[in-house]
Amino acid sequence: MKKLTLALCVLIGSNAYANEAAQTSAAAMQGNLEAGKTKAAVCGACHGMDGNSTAPAAGAPDTAVFPKIAGQHASYLYKQLVSFKDGKKRQNLIMNGQAAALSEQDMLDLAAYFSSQAQQQGAAAEDLVKAGEALYRGGNKDKKLPACMSCHGPSGMGIPAANYPRVGGQHSAYVLTQLNRFKAGNHADDAQGKMMQDIATRLSESEAQAVASYINGLHE
Repeated sequence: MKKLTLALCVLIGSNAYANEAAQTSAAAMQGNLEAGKTKAAVCGACHGMDGNSTAPAAGAPDTAVFPKIAGQHASYLYKQLVSFKDGKKRQNLIMNGQAAALSEQDMLDLAAYFSSQAQQQGAAAEDLVKAGEALYRGGNKDKKLPACMSCHGPSGMGIPAANYPRVGGQHSAYVLTQLNRFKAGNHADDAQGKMMQDIATRLSESEAQAVASYINGLHE
């Protein structure tokens, strides 16, 4: 565990990434909340007018899973919109199209608005809590998996200064989808090089499901 902690600290201490995160955070502070509220109307169809998207219906695996963005860090939201607009690091037919027409100020305003909204709490599946908690809070020494809370915090609130997103309360289906995308190498907008891609490849399907469910139930 000591080696894992040391490795994680080295990753977090990357000067290049720290500078990028600081610049992104500073830029996101320039957003106008009221302007963002007006511009957010088009986002409501998928994410909800306040950023609390509806969870997919049980037993409907083909239903699109749109993430909750209410309460997400403005710097992280801004960074994702920039990546969607660029279309290289994050590829999604809906979001690439939506972000393409956004100006720099549009992205700043939207990030400011949605970050100011209160996120609705989720709930973890009771049968997955024990396994999910063990991974989230303690990782897996044998598989060299660091604890998720090392970057995302004990209650899943993330670390804005490092651009580590808030994950607590997020739909478990969405978290699982993103873990699988990292695992397949289809999510290139990763913090600290390929940290999440490396972590996701070490997770078994059952472990990914458990930690995704546990994350859904995390809140402040």
